[in-house]
Amino acid sequence: MPSRIIVARELAEIYKVLSHPDRIRLIEELRAGEVDVNTLHERLDLPASRVSQHLALLRIHRLVEERREGRHVFYHLTQPALADWIVGGLTFIEGRMVDQSDHRRDVVEVRKLWSTDASA
Repeated sequence: MPSRIIVARELAEIYKVLSHPDRIRLIEELRAGEVDVNTLHERLDLPASRVSQHLALLRIHRLVEERREGRHVFYHLTQPALADWIVGGLTFIEGRMVDQSDHRRDVVEVRKLWSTDASA
């Protein structure tokens, strides 16, 4: 039984790290590959300092890695399947929105956007 405890703790830690909307959006932006901080800041319409703070936390938990090229810092997912895992969670969210057709359309739109990003 100790192995189940260890695995449950690891999963809980990952869920905690993913539990911020900005970090989920960052992961989906990194789905297609390496992106620099300035591009992420522009795409997500977030302050660059906030993007950097979120990326630092994701890096500490080994969900992203960085590569430096001069003054530019590029990030990529250590395990790109993480982005697929998040898209898979959209099915769960959709099922919870039985009487909320407007929100269900949002989920469909996001799934389409994030799935398209993967092939871009």
